Amino acid sequence: MQKITPFLWFDNNLEEALDFYTTIFKNSKVSHVSRLPDGAPGGKGKMLTATFELEGQEFMGLNGGPMYSFTQGVSFFVKCETQEEIDYYWDKLSADGQEIKCGWLKDKFGLPWQIVPPALGELLSNPDPAKSQRVMQAMMAMVKLDIAVLKAASESG
Repeated sequence: MQKITPFLWFDNNLEEALDFYTTIFKNSKVSHVSRLPDGAPGGKGKMLTATFELEGQEFMGLNGGPMYSFTQGVSFFVKCETQEEIDYYWDKLSADGQEIKCGWLKDKFGLPWQIVPPALGELLSNPDPAKSQRVMQAMMAMVKLDIAVLKAASESG
């Protein structure tokens, strides 16, 4: 078990969120669920908490209600090696959510994600400041990141 586990507060839609995330991430599982007992406010059998894994990362979720919501102050970074992988996660996670910019999106639960290729960091740290600046400008103009366009920005000039 990992020492630090992200704990996510959902607005009474934890079960829907688990179905959503475990469908998108192929290496995922729900490992433990606790449900409300008889006579509990909110209804017998309603999911209260769950422990789940996405790509080996453990999370805990709570059906906490509408008091708190997610912000972009914390996001989940999905490292994508190929454009096909970027397209897959972008399309799945942004469905019924909100596309932001520079590879950021919010899913339909309001949880922020960054869908980013490692190539971006490599291109932004090019020792030639003109090349890295062109990559930065290209990235700032994008919503979903495009590896080919980022590489072309680095090579142009």
